[in-house]
Amino acid sequence: MRASTIHGHKDIRVEDVPDPVVRRPTDAVVRVTHACICGSDLLGYRSTAPRGNSQRTGHEFIGVVEAVGADVVGVRPGDRVVAPFCWSDGSCPHCAAGVHTSCPRGGFFGQPGSDGGHGEAVRVPFADGTLVAVPDSDVPATALLALSDVMGTGHHAARCAGVRPGATVAVIGDGAVGLCGVLAARRLGAERIIVVSRHADRAAVAVKFGATDVVTERGGHAVEAVHELTHGLGAEAVLGAAGTGEAMHTALAVARDGGAIGFVGVPHDGNEGVDFRQMFRRNVALRGGIAPVRAYLPELLADVLAGRLDPSPVFDLTVSLEDVAEGYAAMDERRAIKTLIRF
Repeated sequence: MRASTIHGHKDIRVEDVPDPVVRRPTDAVVRVTHACICGSDLLGYRSTAPRGNSQRTGHEFIGVVEAVGADVVGVRPGDRVVAPFCWSDGSCPHCAAGVHTSCPRGGFFGQPGSDGGHGEAVRVPFADGTLVAVPDSDVPATALLALSDVMGTGHHAARCAGVRPGATVAVIGDGAVGLCGVLAARRLGAERIIVVSRHADRAAVAVKFGATDVVTERGGHAVEAVHELTHGLGAEAVLGAAGTGEAMHTALAVARDGGAIGFVGVPHDGNEGVDFRQMFRRNVALRGGIAPVRAYLPELLADVLAGRLDPSPVFDLTVSLEDVAEGYAAMDERRAIKTLIRF
């Protein structure tokens, strides 16, 4: 079969790889119908570190079950399924607590030695604990695909920030996760949603998703703008959805005293310091991490199926699998918010 692999700095290729097969009784094989490129995929794409040959790429996909192991009971061949970006057994204490990303038997699609989502088929370990079957419906495939990562991650940021009905929310980051954070905040009942965005196309999606205010400045000027909009108070819930130290500093500076920051972007620019003294003095909480998307999938899927939630507009470029390198380049150069791969 054909699949995308990464060989080095900005070196994405589509190659023939072995077809996935059921190896363990808990496995399933899923034929991919739609996949997409994540902002976190760009970290590896931009990295100059050596890597093994033919490492598979991608961790966001939906598809149709082709085969299952003898112990799988939750899905069957022919089922349409959403796969969260990591697999988990669904039965350990961490999974029971809703922290599927900490499952000791879990792992991430696209990590060395595993199948990646940017391929024609994927072996899914622990299918019953990982895959979520989708009833027959006519909802857009893109709405379902967003549930594999970015919608759940934006929702995680909103939950960690304590977004509640009537809240004032600030969203730092206008990538697909930040935009889905806007949508999540609106879904949770926020009254005012301020998004920090310098890109008109992304700001337009944010407004479509429910943003009430757009701040086009960065750094100190963005902080001043948010404080002006909130009469000097700041936002009681702040979503940190950009992976830079500057964004984290901005998030803390715009947070209201007694408020909370939900962060889902890890600073990777060497500017990672968090001013804990300021957090302590102002009673600002910081909570977040890798989004346990599997925990959120049932409630978000129910809203998508009911027509109450549609994150599809985050996808603004579609490529074929053979053209996946262009999809990476477009996101890297900020010519696209999020690239859809159609099979």
